[in-house]
Amino acid sequence: MSVATLAEPTFGPLAAEHHHALAVANERSKKIRKAAGVAAFNGWMTGIFAVTSAPFAPFSVAGFLVTVGLGIVAYNEFQGRKRLLRFDESGPQLLGWNQVGFLAMIIVYCLWMIFAGLTGDGPFAAEIAAKPELAQVLDSVDGLDHIYKLIILAVYGSVIVLSVIFQGWNAYYYFSRRKQLEDYVRETPAWVIDVQRATAAN
Repeated sequence: MSVATLAEPTFGPLAAEHHHALAVANERSKKIRKAAGVAAFNGWMTGIFAVTSAPFAPFSVAGFLVTVGLGIVAYNEFQGRKRLLRFDESGPQLLGWNQVGFLAMIIVYCLWMIFAGLTGDGPFAAEIAAKPELAQVLDSVDGLDHIYKLIILAVYGSVIVLSVIFQGWNAYYYFSRRKQLEDYVRETPAWVIDVQRATAAN
């Protein structure tokens, strides 16, 4: 066996201690990468809702604003994901406030729908006004409209409650990653972070 062969490194351009440092860093960064996965999921789901609501956007101001709002939320989720994968300490803040904004948008929309449903004429009253002959079929229009308004209140009230739970948890989850990310960047060698950033998925 030649001297040149003996001198060849076993682990390529990195020594054994470098590989060990990378392995330790990858293990320590799992929670950050998991948060990036959550952001990707939220981004895709919100983006799908934005696309499905787009056909209705031209027909109402509320529909247009909802579509634009969903698009912004989805965009911010993907931007936050990229920042997390690059260990940018602004990533958790962007994602957390994005969820707070999303929650505010949902609450405002639901309150508007509740207000419109409770203060406007119900669908049965409108139908009777257009076709008076239906009054003989629907003996208790007021009762039916009352039930309709209760349904409106229950549906949109439930959406608010569920959104407070889901978006609120997401915001808390993202904000809680900030300290972990800061600790990771502070305690990890710069060259390791540079390698991880270079090999991170876009």
